[in-house]
Amino acid sequence: MMKSTESWLGSEFISQSTGSRENVATTAATMPARILVVDDEIRMRESVRDLLEAYGHASLIAANGYAALEILREHPIELILLDLNMPEVTGLEFLDLVKEDFPDVDVVIVSGEATFANATEALRQGVSDFLRKPYSPVELLGIIENVLKKRTLEKDIKQVHQKLEASEYRYRFIVDNSPDIIYMLDEAGYFCFVNDRIGQLLDYKQNDLIGHHFSEIVHEEDVEKAKYAFAERRTGDRASRNVEFRLRCKDNTQPSRYFESRTVSIELNSMGIYQETGSNDKCFVGTYGVARDISERKRAEEIINFQLYHDLLTQLPNRALLRDRLGLAISQAKRSGTQLALMYLDMDRFKVINDSLGHVAGDQLLQTVANRLRNCLRDSDTLARVGGDEFNLLVPEVSGRVDAIRLVEKVMANLKDPIFIDGVEVFVSFSIGIAIFPDDGESMDSLIKHADIAMYHVKRHGKDGYEFFTNSMKGSADQHLSYDTGLRRALDEEQLQLYFQPQIDIQSGMISGMEALLRWKHPEAGIISPTEFIPVAEENGIINEIGMWVLDSGCAELSKWIKAGHSNIRLAVNVSSKQLAQTDFEHHVFNIMTKHGIPGSSLELEITENVLIQDMDQVVNQLRKLHANGVRIAVDDFGIGYSSLGYLQSLPLSTLKIDRSFISGIRASSSRNSIVTAIIAMSKELGLDIVAEGVETEIQHQQLKRLGCPNAQGFLFGRPMPKEHVGLFLKKGYT
Repeated sequence: MMKSTESWLGSEFISQSTGSRENVATTAATMPARILVVDDEIRMRESVRDLLEAYGHASLIAANGYAALEILREHPIELILLDLNMPEVTGLEFLDLVKEDFPDVDVVIVSGEATFANATEALRQGVSDFLRKPYSPVELLGIIENVLKKRTLEKDIKQVHQKLEASEYRYRFIVDNSPDIIYMLDEAGYFCFVNDRIGQLLDYKQNDLIGHHFSEIVHEEDVEKAKYAFAERRTGDRASRNVEFRLRCKDNTQPSRYFESRTVSIELNSMGIYQETGSNDKCFVGTYGVARDISERKRAEEIINFQLYHDLLTQLPNRALLRDRLGLAISQAKRSGTQLALMYLDMDRFKVINDSLGHVAGDQLLQTVANRLRNCLRDSDTLARVGGDEFNLLVPEVSGRVDAIRLVEKVMANLKDPIFIDGVEVFVSFSIGIAIFPDDGESMDSLIKHADIAMYHVKRHGKDGYEFFTNSMKGSADQHLSYDTGLRRALDEEQLQLYFQPQIDIQSGMISGMEALLRWKHPEAGIISPTEFIPVAEENGIINEIGMWVLDSGCAELSKWIKAGHSNIRLAVNVSSKQLAQTDFEHHVFNIMTKHGIPGSSLELEITENVLIQDMDQVVNQLRKLHANGVRIAVDDFGIGYSSLGYLQSLPLSTLKIDRSFISGIRASSSRNSIVTAIIAMSKELGLDIVAEGVETEIQHQQLKRLGCPNAQGFLFGRPMPKEHVGLFLKKGYT
């Protein structure tokens, strides 16, 4: 049966020097207990307590082991002064209990029983010291001070160790979870430490590298570069900073692929580690380094570099990369005395295909064409996309035109097969201009320019073919440029003039209308035909301004004719596809008519069949608005276009003009002219008026009259005349 607390402490402990439990509680509350005196002799334990308190130590006393254990459970105790010879629980038995439950408490044996066996057993159980009764107070206090100092030192050391362990844990956590490779090498360049990041980046385990030389993981091409950076010996500002090279992954047997390599690009910072050897000397012991993975940055740089020098749609080189390679090819050709060919390829009718099928289909077509062109070429050739549907082809080391012809015919043959885009069969052809180095130019710009000129020469002469550059083409191109710049001045300087050619009622011989024809009176070249400068005007976009000027000037003259009494005459004015493409074209026409007081029935706008196939919906919308206001619509050069005859019923047409090529075939009154006959018959059936163009002979006149053609125009009835001569011609009234 366990004794009560009071019986453990005994009556002496309960009363203490003052004889009350309250005094013990007060002492414990006001002065923290640090030393516990355990002795069954009341005088001994009280005298020790008084001694300790006199020297500033807080203390508690206990008469036996059970009472001491109770105090230990309730109060923080640092040191126990223990008597070995006690009733109920001996000192050695108490020691076992203390060391088991309170291992951090120091014990000093203070006992009259000091046999060798007891002392040995006490020391074996870890007591701090052994003091034999009787003893001097100085001796006791000395032992206590030594034990407390030792405890303080041990506590300080323990705190330092705890801080070191915490710091090492944090350091280890940071190192092991670092996104960078952190390593240490010995003085010979062998790994003695590397963190876990090496496994994530290079597939190595730490043990795979410990004791191995750093060069085993460096890319063979970068070993020399890494030699002094990876095993750096310098420190401070002279140490390696931001050195870039590649490390090899563990499994490096697979071949590298674009953007997916078995190497990792890193950026390295490293420094040497030195150890003091005495006499202010230092000994190099190794290298500490941090390697950062910059593969993503390198990939981004590669992508940006690729985008700078390649067309993203077709993955072909762009203009910048072509010029770079062309410059190198020219330099090599000059050194070796060889030739090279530069070809300018422009896809025919790409705009029609793109507008018809949509831009997505147009992109697919360009990609397919680019792949086909690539399949025709050698590895040394460079195919570049330099525009929407324009390509340049650099062919180095050719022996002359024969090699160039062989390649270009191979290219054209490879494009003959149809291309299917979203189930639609598309046929592709190219206009190709070729310039040969050094015959056609010795610089990049001259070769590109001359190949471009040759390509446009093909465009103007039927497309779907190739031409080599000649000097005569340069003259034509220079003239083209001269027209381009000159037309912009022609409007401002009133160099453009209107001529008028009469249209005759064949049956009566009376004048039924006048067609406005544009002429350019160039200050140096003289009169220039519209067939020469109108295509240029359409290319540079000035055709809209010119067209409005023609319409305005023509209506101004028509207004004068009407005021002079020629109210039944009508004015025919040609309109280009560019003009009809303007969303507000009809408003410009109505404004000009209102300005000059022209009724709609007196104005006839002439369009070609080719205009109809470019944007049928836009054309129909414009023409219906014009027709609703009385404006007549005529189809010029009818019969030589490419559109379906179905538009004759769907469009608000008034007149068909039979092309002069059909009229020129009438050479005798007995000639069979089935096409002209068919057009006239069809027009009558549809209720359309007819004008036969290019009538130059009386035979043609009479044959048309016999066929029932109502109107004609040509040199037989009158040549184009300036506006000053029209008034007199109209007064005559008939031919």
